[in-house]
Amino acid sequence: MSQSTSPTPFSSSRCDKISGHADVPGDKSISHRSLMFGGIAIGETKITGLLEGEDVHCTAEAMRQMGARIKREKDGTWICNGVGIGGLKEPENVLEMGNSGTSTRLLMGLVGGHPIQATFAGDSSLSKRPMNRVITPLKEMGVEVSAREGGRLPLTIKGPETLQPIEYKLPVASAQVKSAVLLAGLSAMGHTTVIEKTPTRDHTENMLRHFGVRVDVENIQDDAQKISVTGQQDLIAADITVPSDPSSAAFPVVAALINEGSEITLSNILMNDRRTGLYETLIEMGADISYANERTEGGEPVCDMTVKGTNTLKGITVPEGRVPSMIDEFPILAVAASCAQGTTYMSGLEELRVKESDRLLMMAEGLKSCGVTLEMGESTLTIYGTGTPPKGLEKGKKIETALDHRIAMSFLILGTTTDNPVTIDDVAPIQTSFPNFVELMNNLGANLKTA
Repeated sequence: MSQSTSPTPFSSSRCDKISGHADVPGDKSISHRSLMFGGIAIGETKITGLLEGEDVHCTAEAMRQMGARIKREKDGTWICNGVGIGGLKEPENVLEMGNSGTSTRLLMGLVGGHPIQATFAGDSSLSKRPMNRVITPLKEMGVEVSAREGGRLPLTIKGPETLQPIEYKLPVASAQVKSAVLLAGLSAMGHTTVIEKTPTRDHTENMLRHFGVRVDVENIQDDAQKISVTGQQDLIAADITVPSDPSSAAFPVVAALINEGSEITLSNILMNDRRTGLYETLIEMGADISYANERTEGGEPVCDMTVKGTNTLKGITVPEGRVPSMIDEFPILAVAASCAQGTTYMSGLEELRVKESDRLLMMAEGLKSCGVTLEMGESTLTIYGTGTPPKGLEKGKKIETALDHRIAMSFLILGTTTDNPVTIDDVAPIQTSFPNFVELMNNLGANLKTA
């Protein structure tokens, strides 16, 4: 992520209500994959609704450096002319990944399937994030990897002349690791299989099918699955309409829920059942959320969503098995829980510690400074909600975000309930996933401004 030379603090304070209609930016996970898959497909892929945040631009530029022809038309449509499986060329320059862990991990798999060498670098935040969970299976496939201590960026990937297919059991639930192995496996001779104990996001499987690739999924026990691809299958260009990102939609949704009298409608929201954990949780907490115009677009279910703020959220125990379907939404759930009545208990959160920041620690420290009573464990968070706004937030607070876009947006949403402003240290990281966040929220009635 490109960063300005000086941070831009931003504040949020009480609003009357959150109301109106909004179009949330395109889903980030699907946007990344659409550029990658369009870049290795045969033919021309047209993409509409692409998220034009900094993370996705990093993916586009990396694919261009490796030979894919990608351009943006004046009407916002993106055109990809792919190079085919095995057709990526060695980039002349370092692949700058900014703040995007998704780009990095998926492209590591894609590059590892080619007999080329590429070096990945990122910003200060991404460079702290361990990549060993991707490096380990890629090395089993014959890929050479050179990285800083702990498997951190910058790192260099060199694919072998002949990639070995593997069967790999995920040690932790991770759609990014699963995807990296499957993308590498597209170039192998034979079957590459990933076994996951807990189902994770299946956008890679869905989109590979959309591009004509056979993906086999076998249920083996309980919720465990074996996902397999056979290498050397051609991807055939297929147009994509990117639905709106449910992770981004979570911010205006929670803002409406914690401000009584609010009502918003959001269009074209992705409703893949492995991405809806937050919405299931909020409804269990008493949220008034309804769905309409349910349909399928590009192999993914979408709908229009209406949310009403009634100030009746109650604390619950969040089922641990739901964590993979809402891993990016725990920061904003913590805000909702702080504004609910009663105790909300969240467990299985170890993955939050290796996101753009240690999100578990950052949310706990930030909420404590805002007067929220909570307890944090190694992988748990217990919030003792006191209603809206959280009691104890009597003075304005400045929150450190560690350059994490979801931490920044979460605390700006909390500020919509408070008489005194909640201020974040820098608004710039929000550009990675939600470029028009401030404009959208202010159009809905929020009071976000430069501090």
